[in-house]
Amino acid sequence: MKSELNRNYSELTEFILLGFRTSPEVQILLFLLFLLIYMVIVVGNISLLVVIKTDSRLHTPMYFFLRNLSYLDLCYSTVIAPKTLATFLSKDKRISYNGCATQFFFFALFVGTEGFLLAVMAYDRFSAICSPFLYTVRMSQEACVHLVSGSYICGCINSMIQTGFTFSLRFCGENRLDHFFCDVPALIKISCVDTFVNEIVLFILSAFIIVTTTTVILVSYVYILSTVLKIPSTHGRNKTFSTCSSHITVVSLFYGTVFFMYAQPGAISSPEKSKVIAVFYTLIIPMLNPLIYSLRNREVKNAVKRILLRKISFH
Repeated sequence: MKSELNRNYSELTEFILLGFRTSPEVQILLFLLFLLIYMVIVVGNISLLVVIKTDSRLHTPMYFFLRNLSYLDLCYSTVIAPKTLATFLSKDKRISYNGCATQFFFFALFVGTEGFLLAVMAYDRFSAICSPFLYTVRMSQEACVHLVSGSYICGCINSMIQTGFTFSLRFCGENRLDHFFCDVPALIKISCVDTFVNEIVLFILSAFIIVTTTTVILVSYVYILSTVLKIPSTHGRNKTFSTCSSHITVVSLFYGTVFFMYAQPGAISSPEKSKVIAVFYTLIIPMLNPLIYSLRNREVKNAVKRILLRKISFH
C-alpha cells in the first residue's frame, strides 16, 4: 500500500481546477462577468498609478503607499484572473504541479504583503495626524522605502512557509481541486495524508498576520480618534478624519474576507463558501480599492481634473 501511494504521488504532475460547476451557458456568463471585473481592475489600478505618478502634488508618503497598494491589487488579481478566465471557455482545466505552486506562491506573497502594507498606511495616518511636526522625519523617503520593503519581506516569508508546507503534502493521484485557483484549503482537502499540521500552520500564520497588523491599525486609529476629538471645530474634525475614511473602508473589506477565509478552521470544509469569499478578495476588492480611493478622496479627484485640463489645454 505504501509503495502504491508513493508511486501515485510521484506520478502527479498536474491538477484539474473544477472551478464553478455550472452549465455551459452559465460558464459563459461568468466568463463575461469576470472579464468585466478584471478589465475594471486593470484600468482602475493603472489609472491610479498614472495619476499619482503624474501629479507632483501627490508625491507624498500617503500616495507612495497607495501606489504600492494599487500595484499589489493589480498583481495578485493578475495571478488569478487570466487562468480562471481560460478555464471558463476551455474543457482543458488542467494546471501543472509547478504552475499551481507558482500561482499560490505569488498569490500568497502579494496578499500577505498587502496586509502588512495596510498596517503601514495606518501608521502613516497616525504620524500625520497625531505628530504632524515630526511627520516629515518619521516618514522620510528612506523610511517609506524601508516600510514598503519590510512589508514585501514579511509577505515573502509568509508565502515561502505556506508554499513549502502545502506542496510537501502527498496527493496520491487525486488531482481534482474544487476551486478556481490553487489555494491552501482546496489542496489540503485532496491530500491523502494527515493535514493537521498544515491546518495549524495555516491558522497560526493567518492569525499572526491578522492580529499583528490589526493591532497596529487599531492602536493607530485609537490615537487618531483621540486627537481628532480634541479639534474644536466640527469642520476641522471632519476634514482631518476624512483623510482616513478610504483606508478604513479598504481595511474593513480586506480583513473581513481574509478572516472568514483563513482564520477559521471550519472554512476549509466548505468549498462553495470558500469560492464565493475567494472571488470577493481576489477580484472584487482589487476592483473596489481604486474606486474607493478616487471617489472618496478629494486630492485624487482634483489631480484627475488637473491632468484632464492640461490635456484639453494642450489640444
